[in-house]
Amino acid sequence: MRRLLVLASAMVFLDLTFFTAIAPLLPEYVDDLHMSTAQAGILSAAYAAGTLAASLPGGYLASRFGPRRTVIWGLCGLGVASLLFGILDSPWPLDAARFIQGIAGALIWSGALTWIINSYPEDQRGRVIGTALGTAVAGSLIGPALGALAGQVGTEPVFAAVLVVSLALAYLAARLPDTVVREDQPLREVFDCLVDRPLVEAAVFVSSPSLMFGAIDVLLPLRVDALGGGHALIAVGFIGGAAIESVLAPLAGRMSDRVGRRAPYVLGMAICAVSMVFYAFADSLATVIASLLLTSLGSGFCFAPAMTLISDAAEASGLHQGYAVGVTNMAWAAAQVLGGVAGAAVAGVTGDGAPAIAIAVVLVLTILYAFRSLGPEPVAVEG
Repeated sequence: MRRLLVLASAMVFLDLTFFTAIAPLLPEYVDDLHMSTAQAGILSAAYAAGTLAASLPGGYLASRFGPRRTVIWGLCGLGVASLLFGILDSPWPLDAARFIQGIAGALIWSGALTWIINSYPEDQRGRVIGTALGTAVAGSLIGPALGALAGQVGTEPVFAAVLVVSLALAYLAARLPDTVVREDQPLREVFDCLVDRPLVEAAVFVSSPSLMFGAIDVLLPLRVDALGGGHALIAVGFIGGAAIESVLAPLAGRMSDRVGRRAPYVLGMAICAVSMVFYAFADSLATVIASLLLTSLGSGFCFAPAMTLISDAAEASGLHQGYAVGVTNMAWAAAQVLGGVAGAAVAGVTGDGAPAIAIAVVLVLTILYAFRSLGPEPVAVEG
């Protein structure tokens, strides 16, 4: 099982690496392609939009055909779409390539997380999800650096390398046994489970911090650029934030197994709310980067327990874990798209302060709802 966890972590690591590689390149695309702030938001959010479109289909594929085939299809799609992204040089084709990357990413996450969730005992669920998430976030350490490198040497060779790595991981995945029994769950049963209240609540707990990151991924690089920072500083900020998050995510997952999901989640969300208020009033490069690091500190605590809550709710309702991962992807992607597009549109009219304060309010309201709906005790595990 350890080999499977390592491989699954490597796959989501690759996906997040090239999801975050856009950050240092965004100001350059805006300048060279004469894009507005709203268009930059669309380019940044196109990846999440593709993930949103493929979230439930990815869950279906994982449950019907098995996680191994699902990740292989996703890896091949990611490699080809990334190659296209490196070659294209106009806004709408770039949006389309990034959208396809997001579709492939949904298949990778659905397959990889379904594979490991169904291969480990329930009382280790928080730990293995936190480990995979922490490794994936570590991809954010590489992503901004690769984006900065692409800004210097060209996007073609950097993004073409993804195809090679993707095919190598697909080969390794094909050599492992498909450990999950395939299930063809009736669609009526699936839809009944999807509207089950605990699952909907858990999806809200994932989407709230995702809304914040959708906005930050667009607004912060443009703010740094406006204050005189360049590719390197943007990359350093996102790398530092990813380092914090990658260390904390596995710890938060283990903590949620021991003390319950609520405590680490609320702690992380409170830190995120403070960071957004701080960002709203930041007026120098140092304070902007500090707000990003503080945001990453909070997200390191809240994402692993929130994702595990979805898995717990699916288990309780009888929903296949492939669909549970699809719900996770859908909650993340929908909020990421909304945060990126709406945050950029509002910021283009009012400046960064208004969307940042609005997101802080959403985070605080989610904290209050978590206290109301989540118990403080650890999740009970039968057997």
